[in-house]
Amino acid sequence: HHGGPIDGSVVTVPPAFTKDAVFEALQNGIKIIVIVTERIPRRDVAQMVELADMHGARIIGPNCLGIIVPDVIKMGGIGGPAKDAAKAYTPGSIGVISRSGGMTTEMSSTLTAAGLGQSTAVSIGGDAIIGSAYAELMPFFEADPETQGIVIYTEPGGRMEAQLAQWVKDNNSRLPIVAFMAGRFMDEMPGMSFGHAGTIVEGKEDTATEKIARLAEAGITVAEEISEIPDIIRQKIAERSAA
Repeated sequence: HHGGPIDGSVVTVPPAFTKDAVFEALQNGIKIIVIVTERIPRRDVAQMVELADMHGARIIGPNCLGIIVPDVIKMGGIGGPAKDAAKAYTPGSIGVISRSGGMTTEMSSTLTAAGLGQSTAVSIGGDAIIGSAYAELMPFFEADPETQGIVIYTEPGGRMEAQLAQWVKDNNSRLPIVAFMAGRFMDEMPGMSFGHAGTIVEGKEDTATEKIARLAEAGITVAEEISEIPDIIRQKIAERSAA
């Protein structure tokens, strides 16, 4: 830590010990905690998030790969070893937020290949309860002068997308946002879930179709394919600049 204060921690301990590790970090003044561990009891996660709020700290995860600011810092396993992460992630002006760790890298790599680097990329985790959802991270990207656009990867299940859409409308966000919605097939297969624990569809509002509609109402473009994202975000940034 080069003699400076330690403000961040990456937690990878087994699920039964994660709450104790996070509580210890929070009680010692750590302000950002990346929890890589998965299969943590929901009650423990809720208690960790509540304590973080009380301490003015932020939790990323659980069940996530972490955060990366290309060429500056990497917390967690995001992008793999540093030499591999450097291939997918490059410095730039696009913020990336994803419920899937692997897709954080996939989308960033797609942007990099198109000449669009990333300001910060965050794997927020795929569990039903997480420390930081899209809307909770938006103020940080909004306040970052290096960020000119946002790309998100999302899935059916949960209400995070509705919260994001509402935040964008309520705060008149300056940032154009492009989303990719995975798992659209689940709308045709009631009761089906895939991958992450947070993809359980409990009602119509949780479906991919409903989420896409809510995002569109807030001016968020939903790409049909990941390969379309660079051109769409580039166009949206140009339109905002010209306005």
